[in-house]
Amino acid sequence: MKLDPNETLSARCRKLFLRNYEVNMNIGVHAFEKTGEQRVLINVELYIPLAMSTPRADELDEVVDYDFIRSSILERIQQGHIHLQETLCDDVLKLMLQHPKVQAARVSTAKPDVYPDCEAVGCEVFGMKS
Repeated sequence: MKLDPNETLSARCRKLFLRNYEVNMNIGVHAFEKTGEQRVLINVELYIPLAMSTPRADELDEVVDYDFIRSSILERIQQGHIHLQETLCDDVLKLMLQHPKVQAARVSTAKPDVYPDCEAVGCEVFGMKS
């Protein structure tokens, strides 16, 4: 019996997360979306092997710093207008997987102000190092 990737990751990794990180950014394909910023909620989950995320001396350099997640997202947003949430998710995922301690990551984005009759529209992507 083969375990699914989430069960395997949960058994051998610590999960770090950033939930509902609210940013105002230039995103969208429609003309009206190119004239100003929109509110976007970004969620990130990082899976780090326990051997690389279990502090022995209670020091920050023994783990992945949450600032890495936030600063990576801000760095990408500051590069300019993004048309699609899918592009934003893919770009943030690539940045997360570049960290040497991160084994896998899940990134989602949501635009909560697009439609009045739903909470949000968005997308999610998952990636794992081989």
